[in-house]
Amino acid sequence: MKRRLLLVFVFFFGMAIFAQDAAPAAPVAASTTTARANTGPDMSFYSQDYFRPTASFFTRYELLQEVQAANLTGIGEFYHDALKHLLAKIPDIKTGEDREFTDYSARIICKGLAAEQYTQAAPELWQLVQFADTVRSVNDGVLMQQALIALGQVGDTAYVSNIALRLDNFNNSQTSDFETKRRVQRGAVGCINALEALADPAGYKPVFYASIGWFDRAIQNIAYNALPSFMDDPGDVISAIIQDSNNPPNVKHAAWQEMLRSDAPDESKAKVASTALAVGWSYITRDMNSQRIMREMRTSAMDTIARTGIVDDSVYVNLKKSYDQNFVNNTPDYNEIRTTISTLSSLATGEAVDLLSGFLSELNERRRSGPWDNRERNVFSWVVAGIGATKTESQDAKSLLTFIQRSQSYTPAEQTWARNALSELGQ
Repeated sequence: MKRRLLLVFVFFFGMAIFAQDAAPAAPVAASTTTARANTGPDMSFYSQDYFRPTASFFTRYELLQEVQAANLTGIGEFYHDALKHLLAKIPDIKTGEDREFTDYSARIICKGLAAEQYTQAAPELWQLVQFADTVRSVNDGVLMQQALIALGQVGDTAYVSNIALRLDNFNNSQTSDFETKRRVQRGAVGCINALEALADPAGYKPVFYASIGWFDRAIQNIAYNALPSFMDDPGDVISAIIQDSNNPPNVKHAAWQEMLRSDAPDESKAKVASTALAVGWSYITRDMNSQRIMREMRTSAMDTIARTGIVDDSVYVNLKKSYDQNFVNNTPDYNEIRTTISTLSSLATGEAVDLLSGFLSELNERRRSGPWDNRERNVFSWVVAGIGATKTESQDAKSLLTFIQRSQSYTPAEQTWARNALSELGQ
């Protein structure tokens, strides 16, 4: 091959010298020159050899190596035709060596098409993905990965759903076999890379599951880092993941954390926070670890609601539940109680003040008739301070605080807390 290239070079070099002695040629129109430049280099020499009927798998691979080494640009059409020919020759594979050279050739073509971002090649690249799919034990996943990466780089979104489905299958193909795991993870990386490059929202969910799935940490990180590229506001997708009854608490919580990491507007985060708080109470489990995860999601959601405000009045029902369920519990989570009170205080709406006043009224009854211990005393101090921070104009709240500051049922310190709250309210 090298000898043949040398002869071609000598031939064209001789023709150039001969042209210098010839009569000047007529000037070429600018439009013709531009058209030739846009077509890229003349690949006819390579094409003749590559598509020669008698060419072997090895000679085609050798020629592709030469094309790759030449660092030519504007040759997407050549690579596309080369891929079509390679796929057509698959039935002719007879030996392991034939398959090996087919694999090597395909990798070069994939890199070439990716570099050229040759969109027209997407259908053939998907055919190559299927040929190299790790579902067949003969495939090691390397070619599948490169074909998927190329499919993403050429920019055709027509195959997003196919790639997303394949990644879903990988997410559900957990295995302890080392070799199988390595092959599957190569394919998964290809899917993640392709979906990230195509940046279609349909790719978000399977990539999210990959980021928290059974893959090695390095693969999870690739998926995690890819998620922001799909959309600024994944609120609808995240809500669906949190509400999916098949998802365990750790998946729901991870989805909520992903929402917090996103660039979604506050209104969208408030909406998903409402969902997270509701699901945090509707998901019933006896597992202590799962209960802890749900509790963490609820308190995090409340922190967000305190900052963003409320877009769904059902939040009040679940905020009350966070207070009530903990207050009557033998082992209350005081952090959740404080977060609930703090959230209501930050909202400072009429509904929020009514809830805080209701909590204080119940505590007042306990103070008069019992029980009254450190639990009640601590919560009392938080509720009183919370009402004061709302700056409310509610006469009910002010009247109750006025009663408390004068009642002999309360200690001087407790009366002082009520007096301070009234001062905050301008009394």
